[in-house]
Amino acid sequence: MQAIPHEQARDLLGAILDGELDALTSARVEAHVGACPACAAELERLAALSAAIREHATRHTTPDALRDALFPKPAPAARSPAPNPMRDRLARWLRPAAGGFAIGAALATGFAVMVDTHDADTQLADNIVSAHVRGLQPGHLTDVQVSDQHQVKPWFDGKVDFVPPVKDLTPQGFDLVGGRLDYFRGRPAAVVVYRRRLHIIDLFVARTETQAATPAALSTSSGYNVVRWTAGGQEYWAVSDMNAAELMEFAEAVRR
Repeated sequence: MQAIPHEQARDLLGAILDGELDALTSARVEAHVGACPACAAELERLAALSAAIREHATRHTTPDALRDALFPKPAPAARSPAPNPMRDRLARWLRPAAGGFAIGAALATGFAVMVDTHDADTQLADNIVSAHVRGLQPGHLTDVQVSDQHQVKPWFDGKVDFVPPVKDLTPQGFDLVGGRLDYFRGRPAAVVVYRRRLHIIDLFVARTETQAATPAALSTSSGYNVVRWTAGGQEYWAVSDMNAAELMEFAEAVRR
């Protein structure tokens, strides 16, 4: 994880206190604060100030006159206009155009749904990358550190309500490091950790409601490559700073 400059971290202390940062930036700032006594003291001062303000702040009721000026009451409904034959004919001519506008609005709504779905997938990838970055911190990579698949797989028994695949991929060039427990979408997730040369690969596995299988899809988040697929009621996310081609090779090895 790339270190954040001191001045930038100091400027973001208030934002992290208010929960305004994304998970990855928050992790970078927290890592800096943990190693910088000056920023740690400043964060403590800001937290104390925020608590004092919440404790002693006084709430005032808005005066009626000011509320009426800001939020005026709606005017009485106007009376129906007198019949006008020309206006009625014009309204009939415009109805087909109005139908076109309605279709356009429906298409725009569909596009918004697709954008929302894309944003949700992007947020999931960001969350996975943030969890991967947290795991790279000293002492957080594994809960069980052993290269024997027959010891890592039983370790997950009773910790998750599914059986994660723990494969020996050494012949394919991916060494098993161990495993740890994490949380994804509010549920426990198994993380099987591999290494290729100096690159750590986290394989997140979580239970999903669908049994449908989906092909491996590659994306990028905050400079990390992410491969996602589903199979057999389980959802898989592989994340690493390794290049995309090698991560896809890893994903195919797991799927086989």
